[in-house]
Amino acid sequence: MTSADPVLIVGAGPAGLTAAYELVRNGRSVRIVEMTDHVGGISRTEMRDGYRFDIGGHRFFSKNAEVNALWQEMLGEEFLRVPRLSRIFFDGKFYDYPLSAFRTLWKLGLVESTAIVLSYLHAKAFPQHDVRTFEQWVVNRFGRRLFDTFFKTYTEKVWGMPCDQISADWAAQRIKGLSLKAALLHALLGNSDARSLINEFDYPRYGPGQMWERFRDAVCDRGGQLSLNTDAARFHHNGRGRVEAMSVDSNGNRVRQPVSHVITSMPLPLLIQRLDPAPPDEVLEASRHLHHRDFILVGLVLNRTEAFPDNWIYIHSPGVSVGRIQNFKNWSPDMLADASKTSLGMEYFCTRGDELWQSSDDDLIALAKRELEQLGLANATEVDRGFVIRQPMAYPIYDDAYQLRIAIIREYLKTFTNLQTIGRNGMHRYNNQDHSMLTGLYAARNVMGAHHDLWSINTERSYHETLDAKSMIATASPTREVAFHV
Repeated sequence: MTSADPVLIVGAGPAGLTAAYELVRNGRSVRIVEMTDHVGGISRTEMRDGYRFDIGGHRFFSKNAEVNALWQEMLGEEFLRVPRLSRIFFDGKFYDYPLSAFRTLWKLGLVESTAIVLSYLHAKAFPQHDVRTFEQWVVNRFGRRLFDTFFKTYTEKVWGMPCDQISADWAAQRIKGLSLKAALLHALLGNSDARSLINEFDYPRYGPGQMWERFRDAVCDRGGQLSLNTDAARFHHNGRGRVEAMSVDSNGNRVRQPVSHVITSMPLPLLIQRLDPAPPDEVLEASRHLHHRDFILVGLVLNRTEAFPDNWIYIHSPGVSVGRIQNFKNWSPDMLADASKTSLGMEYFCTRGDELWQSSDDDLIALAKRELEQLGLANATEVDRGFVIRQPMAYPIYDDAYQLRIAIIREYLKTFTNLQTIGRNGMHRYNNQDHSMLTGLYAARNVMGAHHDLWSINTERSYHETLDAKSMIATASPTREVAFHV
């Protein structure tokens, strides 16, 4: 290993490509290895029969000037300015997202609204102490009735586990700063220091993958190497805190390459299991208990010009399995091959090996058509064609013990001087796209002599968009509502 050896970057998603670009534009030698046949990770755009599908819906908005500058540098006039509209579908009705106190209580009716307010007052008078779970956090903040109505069913659909097994960190990160008291006062009195939700966002004309294809080209044009269908099999280190070489597998061949530094967005459990020599047993054991939620998108092309006005809708109805529905025409008309049609993305949250994940494509398309009609959004006979896209390890799960496991792994990784983990899966943290980019940007600068703490990069929802005090709740879902993934 010498200083002339390349920086090896594992993963060609937003974090890895941003790190690579920062390094090559500063004259450093870079090689990216990506185990799939595409760049962009979960932020890619898939094309089927000329129709483009965004894997989750990625709104481009950030308060970070460097991130915005990079986006503009790459796409410029290829960005569209898109109106923002998302709603919740529950019990046959649409509700504002985030929920507007007055309109929501009106739609729920006097009896249910009164029960919600009384439940809220009870929670404030008799709060739970030692709050550790998502359920406890939400009940304390909004009351049991509102939790049961708007949080429980949808959250458990998304995460596949009871709310009392999900860490309170998830709620604190995604819905911090919202207050039912403030919402009701604003609705009744009209007084508020309210700040506004963003009502427009940027979006690449041909989907988010267009951004990462531009990053790929910019890296390669400056001499960076990109190896697709290549797996980082082993991280060889000297036992004294330095990775000296990587073994990578491609086309059935394994090649060992010396490295100067390693920056990886590989899922944290896989990284730990591929270190050679192996880490201590407690570190390996911690990695084995970090879990992910997987994701299936069923793309449907409809024989109609319009479906609904939203960019996407959240499906809280417990009678169907679908969690969200994207309307790609409302992101960009150029996502469609035929302007007389509409394309939808029916999103299903699952776990590899479960019944949904193992279903055939034909069965999944039939399920999506049936549920679309069941929801009253379109007739199954209007579906012209369908496609299935599977995304493993889409969302890191915040269970009730994940913090302790992450702490054990982080403490061990601190012993390495030339190994950095970045991005959503590389840090087992629900980063949005701009935060993932920042971890890559700062990791690259650390290679060049800086001393950034990547774990201190802000991941709170309030960083991405300011919240109007009339907003009662922000749905606790794995969504890139403002910036960019699930």
